[in-house]
Amino acid sequence: MNKKKVRFMCTAFRDGFQSVYGARVFTSDFLPAVAAAKEAGIDYFEAGGGACFQSFYFYCGEDAFAAMDAFRATVGPDANLQTLARGVNVVGLESQPSDIIKLHAELFKKHGITTIRNFDALNDVDNLIYSGQCIVDAGLKHQVCVTLMELPPGCAGAHDAAFYTKTLRQILDAGIPYDAVCFKDASGTAVPSKVYETISEARLMLPEDTFIHFHTHETAGIGVSANMAALDAGADAIDLSMAPCSGGTCQPDIIVMWHALRGSDYDLGIDIDKIRDAEEVFKECMADYFLPPEAVAVEPMIPWSPMPGGALTANTQMLRDNGIMDKYPDMIKAMREVVEKGGFGTSVTPVSQFYFQQAFNNVMFGPWERIAAPYGQMVLGYFGKTPVAPDPSVVEIAAQQLELEPTTQKPLERNDADPNKGVEPARKQLREAGLEETDENIFIVAACQDKGLAFLKGEGEIGVRKVEKEQKEEAPTDGPAHYAITVDGRRYAVAIDDDTATVDGRRFQVSLEQSTESTDVAAPSSPTPKAGDGTPVPAQMPGKVIRHLVQVGDHVEAGEGIIVLEAMKMEMPVTAPVGGTVADILVHAGDQVADGQVLARIS
Repeated sequence: MNKKKVRFMCTAFRDGFQSVYGARVFTSDFLPAVAAAKEAGIDYFEAGGGACFQSFYFYCGEDAFAAMDAFRATVGPDANLQTLARGVNVVGLESQPSDIIKLHAELFKKHGITTIRNFDALNDVDNLIYSGQCIVDAGLKHQVCVTLMELPPGCAGAHDAAFYTKTLRQILDAGIPYDAVCFKDASGTAVPSKVYETISEARLMLPEDTFIHFHTHETAGIGVSANMAALDAGADAIDLSMAPCSGGTCQPDIIVMWHALRGSDYDLGIDIDKIRDAEEVFKECMADYFLPPEAVAVEPMIPWSPMPGGALTANTQMLRDNGIMDKYPDMIKAMREVVEKGGFGTSVTPVSQFYFQQAFNNVMFGPWERIAAPYGQMVLGYFGKTPVAPDPSVVEIAAQQLELEPTTQKPLERNDADPNKGVEPARKQLREAGLEETDENIFIVAACQDKGLAFLKGEGEIGVRKVEKEQKEEAPTDGPAHYAITVDGRRYAVAIDDDTATVDGRRFQVSLEQSTESTDVAAPSSPTPKAGDGTPVPAQMPGKVIRHLVQVGDHVEAGEGIIVLEAMKMEMPVTAPVGGTVADILVHAGDQVADGQVLARIS
C-alpha cells in the first residue's frame, strides 16, 4: 500500500524555545542540535521571528539577524527556513507603518529566510493584505494564516468552521498572494472535529494543488489527535518538535507522531533512529537550562483559559523574575473573563499577551480597576476589528482610563500617519545615540524600541535561566569569580573581580570585607523613612524601574506619574497619592523593586 508522505516543519528551535524557555536561549548553545537535526534528514525548520526576535535583544544580548545567519550557515543553502510574522505587527507587540513592514520582509530575505508564516490574531484580513504583498515582493514564500482556538466552555461567538472558512474566503477575495495556507491553533484547544470540518471545507474552496499546513500545541493534550484530524481532512503538512522542546506547551514530538502514524496511511518519511540520535544531542545542548515544570505538562484547564504554549512559559518566566509566581493560578483563572469580554480575538501573540496582561492587572489591582493599555486599545479597535463586539462596559472603562475614543480606522492607515513611527523616527534615534544607521539597526529600534536601542548601545541585559551546577567548585585564584545569586525569586549572574562586580552585564565598583556583625542585618538598599519625611509612594507591584518622570523638588498633583515600572512587558506608571513636592526618590533606573517598596516621598 502506498502511503501519503506527510511534510513537517521542525519547530524546536523557534516555537519550541518560546514554549519552553520563554525564547531565552543562546544561539551558540543550540546550533549543534540544529546540525544534528540536519544530519537526521530534516530540511524544513522554523528559524526565528515571533517572540524570538525581540527575545534576542531583551534577554540574550544577541542580534536576531546574526542568529538567522548562523542558522542558515549551519543547515546549508537548500533547507526551507521559516519565520513567524504577525501581520502589521510583524515581530512585535505594537503595530507598524508601511515602511517598517516592508523593511521586515526585505531584511528577513537578506538574512537567509525562505518562508514567512503570516497571521493576524483578530483574523482581520485587512491586516494581512499589505504585509503579505511585502513578503512576496521581497522574494519570500508567503504562508497566509487563519488563526484557530476553542472558546471557553459556555461561550459562543465566532471560532467555528463557518467563521474560519469565511475568513479564508475574505483572504481569497482580497487577492492576497500566497504559496500556502496555514490553520494555526497556538493554544492547542481547537477540538479535532472542528479541525477536520474546517480543513475539509477549505480543501473544497482552494485550488486542488494548494499546500495546506496545520499548526497546534500539545498544551491541552489533543495535539496528536488534532494533527490526525487535519491529515484526514487533506492537510499536507503539520508542525512537530524535538525533545526537550516537545509535548506539553510545545508541538507533539516527531517520535510521538511517528509512533501515532504507525499502521496508518501516512508516513513522515524519516529515519527514526537518526531522529532519536538528534534528540539526544538536543537534550545535551539544553541540559543546563532551567526547564519550567509547566512547560512539559498537559494542562487540563487550558480549554477554560486558552493560553498558548508560546506565551505561557514566557509569562511564567516573567512572574519568576518578579517573585510573584504564586499568583499564576489566579491569573490563568482570570483569563476566561478577559477573553470573553475582549471580543474573542484568537489567543495567539500579540492578543494572548494582551489577555494575560489584563488578567494580571485584574488579579493584582482588582477586576477592571486598571486597564492594560494594549488590551484597552484592542477592545477600542486600535489593532483592527475583533471577531465579535467587545463587552460595552469594558469598552467604556478602557476609553475612560486610556482617554481614547473607539476607532474603526485601519491600523496601517493610522500608523502611516503617525510621525513617531517608521523608518525616519528610528533613524533619528540612532543618530542622536551616535549609532550606525543601518537597515538592521533601524528595524531593531522600530520593533524593540528602548530595549533595542539599549542593546545597540551595549547596555542590554541578560535574562537567560540556567540551573545551578550541583557540584560546588572552588573560586578561581586568578580572574573573576562567578556566582549565581537568587533574590526574591529573581536570578542574577554576578562576577567579582577585585573591586569590580558585574551584575547581569552592569559593572559596579564595590568593597568587600569580612564582617563580624550578625548576618541578620538588613541591607541598606533605601533610607529608612522617618516620621515627618512625607507621604510614601509605594510600588503597587514588583517590577523594574524604567525611568523617573519627575525630579526631587518638583511639584506634583495627586494622580500624577512619579516613576515608571516595567512588568509583564507593560509599563506601569506609579502615581502620587497626594499633591505636594517630591522630597526624595529612593530608586534608580534599572532597580528591581518589590511590591509595597517605598519608591519616593512627597512632602
